[in-house]
Amino acid sequence: MGPGLSPKKALEFGLKVDMEAVPKNVATAIKTGKVDLNDPANTLLLLKANAVLGVTGFFNEDGKSLKSIGIQCALCHSTVNNAFMPGIGRRLDGWPNRDLNIGTIVASAPDLSAFVEMLEVDEATVKKVLTSWGPGKFDAALNLDGKAFRPDGKPAATLNPPAFGLAGVNNHTWTGAWGTVTYWNAYVGNLEMHGKGKFYDPRLDNAEKYPVAARTRQGHKDDGEDRITAKLPALHFYQLSLPSPKPPPGTFDAVAMARGEKLFAGKARCASCHVPPLFTETGWNLHKAEEIGIDDFQAKRSPDGSYRTTPLRALWETKQIHKGGFYHDGRFATVKDVVEHYNHHFTLSLTGEEKRDLIEYLKSL
Repeated sequence: MGPGLSPKKALEFGLKVDMEAVPKNVATAIKTGKVDLNDPANTLLLLKANAVLGVTGFFNEDGKSLKSIGIQCALCHSTVNNAFMPGIGRRLDGWPNRDLNIGTIVASAPDLSAFVEMLEVDEATVKKVLTSWGPGKFDAALNLDGKAFRPDGKPAATLNPPAFGLAGVNNHTWTGAWGTVTYWNAYVGNLEMHGKGKFYDPRLDNAEKYPVAARTRQGHKDDGEDRITAKLPALHFYQLSLPSPKPPPGTFDAVAMARGEKLFAGKARCASCHVPPLFTETGWNLHKAEEIGIDDFQAKRSPDGSYRTTPLRALWETKQIHKGGFYHDGRFATVKDVVEHYNHHFTLSLTGEEKRDLIEYLKSL
């Protein structure tokens, strides 16, 4: 439908291209400027090569026009290393795509009636909400409670989280008690990506907490044809196999890091929740908002009103993995800001040198 989307515009939206899937002659032509990145026909070329991360094009018999589009987890939870050019490189599975402007992509669709009908608002309101999210963020509870904005007026969307380093970790979303990673795979596959399948969660019948989900019976989805359930085990195994990336040489000061490790387990009290080597609690890794010194808006959108103890992973990488900030909504711009928050909240009385040492240790994880 419509004029189509050019490769240039797709890259501006934050979509990523796997350079190893791009045909060599096409890659050479791109390098030499012989491919028009403003031509939607070349987007089709990339889709035919299965080179756009997380996006599959299904073509009509003529092989020239699209019949439909499918999306996968990699759309939000993979990126590239930009080895070829910005937005095109070798794929990095499990790394969050913090450039992907999901809301703007959805808002650009020619037909938003599904959102209009589900949320019972007009199209202008739908577009206002979607375009408020910004790059790297998505609101996975909007379709449940219809809460588009926080009490302070900021968007209710949360950051795309990393999908690596999850082995052994219970409760896999920013706000826990939804379930393990395989629950979230089923939830997203059915209720966010709208694949054909079956999904059951009677907690979504709570009309006071989840008015949109209760009215639309999202906790009792049955499309008859189920293309999702059989794929969940393999997807689960693959996700749990993704290791956290290690910091490259020179990322941190080894001497200061050693001092910081002692602080982490001692005076700074970090290890009381971020238990090594998982760096979250084994068992029920949830805390109320007042325990960690922040507001409870996002926590209350989850079944039990708690935040998960986020595993500490790849804190050294702020250009791609943690671009957009820390915590579920990116409220803290840097690791230093997080340390300052807990130093104040728990009255730790860390000195300036101790804070720096602690940060060097965190950068080593």
